[in-house]
Amino acid sequence: MSWVRTIPHSEAVGRLKALYDRIKGKDGYIDNILTVHSLRPHSLEAHLMLYKYVLHHRDNSIPKRLSECMGLYVSMLNGCEYCVRHHYAGLRRIVMDDELAAAIEKALQDGTPERAFEGKELELMRYAEKLTLAPAEMVEGDIEALRAAGCDDGEILEANQVIAYFAYANRTALGLGVTTKGDILGLSPSSDDPGEWSHR
Repeated sequence: MSWVRTIPHSEAVGRLKALYDRIKGKDGYIDNILTVHSLRPHSLEAHLMLYKYVLHHRDNSIPKRLSECMGLYVSMLNGCEYCVRHHYAGLRRIVMDDELAAAIEKALQDGTPERAFEGKELELMRYAEKLTLAPAEMVEGDIEALRAAGCDDGEILEANQVIAYFAYANRTALGLGVTTKGDILGLSPSSDDPGEWSHR
């Protein structure tokens, strides 16, 4: 599951058990990217909060489908198989069209998002690519290009945070050797309330 020791739900006590109880699925199931935080429950709590606010808050305006696509692309660019597998499965659940999901995946794998996106969505995917691969080369013109494509500044901020979150999640998984062994792919929180951290 990972290169560092983790505490399973069955052995958790105190704050960790309370957090696990809020996010566990059937039979105490919890994603490996979350259990990897178990030696530092405050880190788990922070990850959960960031994930919920950035990707699943009710006030977000970017469609969840597009957020999943940005996350999938960032994870591909970073070579994070863990996040690619989870979020491709999540994309399939959202679009409910395996052929469409496969076409999006192939376009992103090939580095040709223009085959699956257009307009402001394409410009957001290009922003995700540059911010992931060359963050020090970002310039104000990149934001101006997003505005010209029809994005407002709130949407730009949302996209930036999705991209930044996946950079964090990718490095958590890659740096600690987190695998999908035992995970159920593609689950996402069911509630828009960041206080409700059910991973079902």
